[in-house]
Amino acid sequence: MNRKADKPATAMPFDPGRRSFLAGTAATAGVALAPGIFLYSVGASRSAEARALDEAASSEVRWGMLIDVNRCDSGCNDCVSACVTENGLQGHGRPATDPQWIRKIDLRDPNTGREQSLPVMCQHCDEPPCVDVCPTGASFKRADGIVLVNKHTCIGCRYCISACPYKARSFVHETLEDQKSYAPRGKGTVESCTLCVHRIDDDRQPACVEACSDTGGGAMLFGDLNNPDSEIARRVAQYASQQIRADLGLNPAVRYRNL
Repeated sequence: MNRKADKPATAMPFDPGRRSFLAGTAATAGVALAPGIFLYSVGASRSAEARALDEAASSEVRWGMLIDVNRCDSGCNDCVSACVTENGLQGHGRPATDPQWIRKIDLRDPNTGREQSLPVMCQHCDEPPCVDVCPTGASFKRADGIVLVNKHTCIGCRYCISACPYKARSFVHETLEDQKSYAPRGKGTVESCTLCVHRIDDDRQPACVEACSDTGGGAMLFGDLNNPDSEIARRVAQYASQQIRADLGLNPAVRYRNL
């Protein structure tokens, strides 16, 4: 689908040159948030073996997730709890502003009465609108498809929050304490699901996927969508799956089965 042709007349035009510039900048700059604390080694990734800290991300890999909605219990929040614990997302008792990198959505078909529950997080789009509208380049996409926020260059304008059709980003309103060294956050900046990039770069599964497999319904599958031999690629090829708001042409890396 041609994304440019499908955009409404009032939408910000997509500038491939700007995207390429930002991608090149992200691939060459390390992001240190405090002395000794790095949000990630920008551009870092690998597939089978633990990568070196200075190894660049590869466009040969595209990390993604397949969620089987039929196996997701509406009463199960293990993925949400695991994300909160892993990334230190302690709230302040204010649901309207408390961070939630992954949330459970309950759907009901008014015609049939069928109810479904599914987790929704940053969809790590191939054409992320959050990156397009960011005036400083703080929102960027790694070569392996993971969309992240550079907290040093985020000015808190929140354009990306408005641009995200999945409502997957939140703003840090409060002064934070006891942060995780691998997932630092900051008052006045925007944040969202990172697919647990620190785990991926250490050859581990995202916390939500691990929790779903261990104590949940095993609804979440993570892997390399570009590798035809991976389990996720085989299932996507074998079974029908859906992308939320596929009509926007963003090509999200998170897909849903039986939705």
